[in-house]
Amino acid sequence: MEIACLDLEGVLIPEVWINVAERTGIEALQATTRDIPDYDVLMRQRLNILADHGLGIREIQDVISSMAPMEGALEMLDWLRERFQVVILSDTFYDFAEPFMRQLNWPALLCHKLVIDSDGKVSDYLIRQKDPKRQSVRAFQLLNFRCIATGDSYNDTTMLKQAEAGILFRPPKNVIEEFPQFPVATNYEQLRQEFKNASLRDL
Repeated sequence: MEIACLDLEGVLIPEVWINVAERTGIEALQATTRDIPDYDVLMRQRLNILADHGLGIREIQDVISSMAPMEGALEMLDWLRERFQVVILSDTFYDFAEPFMRQLNWPALLCHKLVIDSDGKVSDYLIRQKDPKRQSVRAFQLLNFRCIATGDSYNDTTMLKQAEAGILFRPPKNVIEEFPQFPVATNYEQLRQEFKNASLRDL
């Protein structure tokens, strides 16, 4: 059996924090895992910025409510679901993801949780485990799944390395240069072809 493991932001939906940055005018919130490989450093920076500007979960969810999956994302996901088991492995938060999951017809999602106080302030975050995307792929492999993974950023690369096949989707130039072993897809048609290439079955 083969399982498709997909990152969420940058693969199926736009980057949430970039949209928050654009809505609020806080340029520093545009930083993502494409820019800062250490996820904890990135999240601590984000939490400090939110605190400094008095922003909480309500303001972030207001931005999310106006967002939609990337054009063609649902069709890509449906194509995969007809051919593979599919799971989304993301460094987003359940507190962000529900509107997107509804629009994508509720795929399986493994991600993180925010710590939010009664006033809506985001005080901390809780990850499932260290290096969760790679560990999830490893767990699927222990269940005798063959994994094909795709993502766009530094925080996806350990997952891509662990999988039997890894694919970069619309990555920045610096990620392409640092990880030349992975094929690159720049649109969903190319991504379908890379999944066909990676599968052991005739798709």
